[in-house]
Amino acid sequence: MNQPTTIARYLITGKLGAGGMGEVYRGRDAKLGRDVAPKVLSPALNHPNIAAIYGLEDRAIVMELVEGLTLADRIEQGPIPIDEALNIACQIAEAFEYADEKGVIHRDLKPANVKVTPEGTVKVVDFGLAKMAEVTAPLGNPDTSPTLTLGTAA
Repeated sequence: MNQPTTIARYLITGKLGAGGMGEVYRGRDAKLGRDVAPKVLSPALNHPNIAAIYGLEDRAIVMELVEGLTLADRIEQGPIPIDEALNIACQIAEAFEYADEKGVIHRDLKPANVKVTPEGTVKVVDFGLAKMAEVTAPLGNPDTSPTLTLGTAA
């Protein structure tokens, strides 16, 4: 992200750091004359199996309302037929594959954080503990590693 110069009424004077789901800046509240630390969230995930974030207002995250049961509620109703269970599992996997491609790790997958709509669409919710994956550079060139020469240990 490029460093903003202002966020709402806050004058941005520097970057403090990057966290799991965004960047934190040093700022000055122009109205109240105090120092602040606004956090700018990383772009939201946009996938049919992930509940959308629509905006931030006051102290609230405004998200898509997902009607239906949580997977925890569905499990409490009794055994889930294999075809339904596979459908749910595949949609969860698709959501996590997409999040992984965007570098986001959910870190709190549990039945209570999966909603199933009356139509059977799965939505993964509550990315509150999520963090961005750390990108690490390779330690060396595997083509020249002595243990990988010609595909055999050397």
